[in-house]
Amino acid sequence: MVSAIEDPNTPVAGRGHALLRASGIMVDVGVGAAEARRAHAGHIRNVCDHRPHIFLKLAVSADGKAGLVGREPAPITGAATGAVMHLVRAMNDAILIGIGTALADDPQLTCRLPGMAARSPVRVVLDTDLRLPVTGVLARSARETPVWVIAGESAREAAETALVARGVEVLRVPAAFSLSTRAQRGGAGAPYAATRPVTSRLDLFAVVRLLAKRGITRLIVEGGPIVAAAFLAADLVDEAALLRGPNPIGPDGIDALEGVPLTALTESSILRSRGIETAGEDTIETFERV
Repeated sequence: MVSAIEDPNTPVAGRGHALLRASGIMVDVGVGAAEARRAHAGHIRNVCDHRPHIFLKLAVSADGKAGLVGREPAPITGAATGAVMHLVRAMNDAILIGIGTALADDPQLTCRLPGMAARSPVRVVLDTDLRLPVTGVLARSARETPVWVIAGESAREAAETALVARGVEVLRVPAAFSLSTRAQRGGAGAPYAATRPVTSRLDLFAVVRLLAKRGITRLIVEGGPIVAAAFLAADLVDEAALLRGPNPIGPDGIDALEGVPLTALTESSILRSRGIETAGEDTIETFERV
């Protein structure tokens, strides 16, 4: 018998293989191990670290910008790249953004490939003060595709009541942590030194543990520069896709990562490039944890 890997879950790890060997069956473990670890990354990360496997999507212009001055959204990549990312959405249990992106873009966050709407992930919004409007696309469609809003412990009860009436589920976690030169709770493997503190108003470690407890094993982060930088600073990125469009935005555009250069991703000691592919006029560079 050939097996790629053993289950990392301690109560069962290796037991099946042991039973087979005890029955006189030869077991060869390790063939295709790298592919198997990728295929089961969500389960492995959940068992080992009690959080989902996290995929960061970052779209930047030719000059490394993520949007227009004033944090106005700007078209960066084309339809071919969009189709690739919609497929990635379908392969994840949940998709996460910050309230800034929700307010600026009023996004759907669904999988809009033909026939794949049912594969849309749970939509998660980090919203410390519960500012998500009940009239927005996410709240209005919450009964069709689940929306979880993760708020701070002190967020207004009235705002929660209004969102719940729309079908939104409101969850609460402890408030802020701040990261400057290294992830304070992520260990010595800090991915970069920030030019100024990178702050999340919610405890991201509490957020990802909560998502894991609710059955989320794979999470795609599509937030803006603040959320992307915070996840990188906390060493909570396992894979990433850097989408580059062909056109510049200009020096007045906002940087792709809040408070840190794009090299925090592209030259990270934690993530290595797996290569660059083209999609229409765009390029997609993928990274994975070393």
